[in-house]
Amino acid sequence: MDIQIQNIDGGKAFDWGRTSGDYAKFRDIYPEAFYAAILDRGFCQNGQKCLDLGTGTGVLPRNLYHAGAEWCGTDISPEQIEQAKMLAAANGLQIDFRVASAETTDYPDKSFDVVTACQCYWYFNPETAYSNIARMLKKDGVLILLYMGWLASESKIADESEKIVLKYNPKWTGAGDWRHLISPPEQAMQYFDMLEQTMFDLSVHFTREGWHGRMRACRGVGASLAPEQLMAWDDDHRQMLVQIAPEAFEIPHYAAVTVLKKKA
Repeated sequence: MDIQIQNIDGGKAFDWGRTSGDYAKFRDIYPEAFYAAILDRGFCQNGQKCLDLGTGTGVLPRNLYHAGAEWCGTDISPEQIEQAKMLAAANGLQIDFRVASAETTDYPDKSFDVVTACQCYWYFNPETAYSNIARMLKKDGVLILLYMGWLASESKIADESEKIVLKYNPKWTGAGDWRHLISPPEQAMQYFDMLEQTMFDLSVHFTREGWHGRMRACRGVGASLAPEQLMAWDDDHRQMLVQIAPEAFEIPHYAAVTVLKKKA
């Protein structure tokens, strides 16, 4: 399913379904400290009912499942949900995955203790998404916005990777990230109160193949490039990694977490 948002990649269409195979294989990369930022705050555990919006291949609910929450996950891409279901089934995880956008997810009122949105909240239509999220949350329920991004300014490998993406997709807006808090849109604050904003540094381990796959599974590459462009990108990126990257390496990242509580 093509998505076009004017302030993302200059309005260039992208479709996560085109890269779902790579996404499932290469984007399950969050370190334990990322999940600890959720669990240490008492969320997503011990029978709590949780919904993950924009779940992709179900990375968040699959990795937090062991903490004992009851999980649902929705995503706008049928291919992503298909991968999520297969990965959950392969590991014996009982998670209700459905195809839906944040705006149209239609679980009953007051269904959930926690709603999470990881790496996806900037795609939401704020005029409708946050009212729908608040509707599905119980009294005193929380919405957790999460993000993890690499820091190309602190990694030659990541910097060169961004340059190659921009060579083939010049309007890609995923380059040049910097440490910053997640600030919810004003529409969200009609329904929620701010509980916490925080960020912290992480180091993520990759092999050459793992980093290549991680980059191919990003919005600016596998989700949007035409097949011939993708082949050319693939050759360029592999050559760059052979030239400057060891077989295994660390890429500096930062994580940001914002916790919002449903208004009384």
